[in-house]
Amino acid sequence: MLDDSVDDRTGLRTVAETAARRPENRYGNRPTMKDVAARAGVGLKTVSRVVNGEPGVTPDTERRVQEAIEALGFRRNDSARVLRKGRTASIGLVLEDLADPFYGPLSRAVEEVARAHGALLINGSSAEDPDREQELVLALCARRVDGLVVIPAGDDHRYLEPEIAAGVATVFVDRPAGKIDADVVLSDSFGGARDGVAHLIAHGHRRIGFIGDQPRIHTAIERLRGYRAAMEDAGIPVDEAWVSLGVTDPERVRTAAETMLSGPEPVTAVFAGNNRVTVTVVRVLAALDRPVALVGFDDIELADLLSPGVTVVAQDAAQLGRTAAERLFRQLDGVAEAPERVELPTRLITRGSGELPPAG
Repeated sequence: MLDDSVDDRTGLRTVAETAARRPENRYGNRPTMKDVAARAGVGLKTVSRVVNGEPGVTPDTERRVQEAIEALGFRRNDSARVLRKGRTASIGLVLEDLADPFYGPLSRAVEEVARAHGALLINGSSAEDPDREQELVLALCARRVDGLVVIPAGDDHRYLEPEIAAGVATVFVDRPAGKIDADVVLSDSFGGARDGVAHLIAHGHRRIGFIGDQPRIHTAIERLRGYRAAMEDAGIPVDEAWVSLGVTDPERVRTAAETMLSGPEPVTAVFAGNNRVTVTVVRVLAALDRPVALVGFDDIELADLLSPGVTVVAQDAAQLGRTAAERLFRQLDGVAEAPERVELPTRLITRGSGELPPAG
């Protein structure tokens, strides 16, 4: 049981007790300058001077304040308009790319859940850059967001440990966190890719190409693993010339596709690892004088209006966002649960391109 005693000198609860207390509602449960002052044994004005880089503090006092700041995970509140009473909660959403159509319904779903809980949503894009992700996440924390929904670009999220310990609820989406335990909501990338490739095999294909995202990305590796599993299940050896991972810009994808589709034994089908890859492969195939089967992971706009329509492994982006946001607010409402991995199913949508037989 926690001791409810207070510090005789300051009348404040001790820092250890403050950090240990877990109220039922965690909105705004972050270390304050008062907590820093209590730990460092200085006045509030002294902490303010150190935090704001003002003169008038001795080196020894500044050192003690900085040590207290680091120990508590305190971050300055950069929002001058945060209300001290009746505060409106806010959460941050860090996406890979705000322009990617996949993230539109995901972001909207997070926003709807946040609005239902009386919270504002602030979002930003990491541009698939781990350093930019960290910079953006910490900037949101500095603005006193109560929670974070993160689609990670990096694979080491230990920088978030002080923020989480300080009360920032955190849920990862689409990819798991790296080197920390945290809630994550995923689509079944492995199972979806395996089903999509098995569908091509069922329609007679044996030479199937795989074009995916960068190999450091969790979803790219899981989808490649699903591709290999389907090929192995069918007893089909994979020629490594049929596999290409890398950035998803059109030039790289076009080169990879054209290479697979040329030579004496070209692939007769392509499995595209995400929506951006699929769009470029559709353009490449349109220029060919022979039919090539295609299945893409993620749906694309107007896929049903092309000829043939594009067969896809669809994931529910809105449900990903909704599930992640709901888990986030459970944390904020004080529900004590161990970090959990939630994996949502995908579904195969057949439209014609995945049902084409091998040419010749």
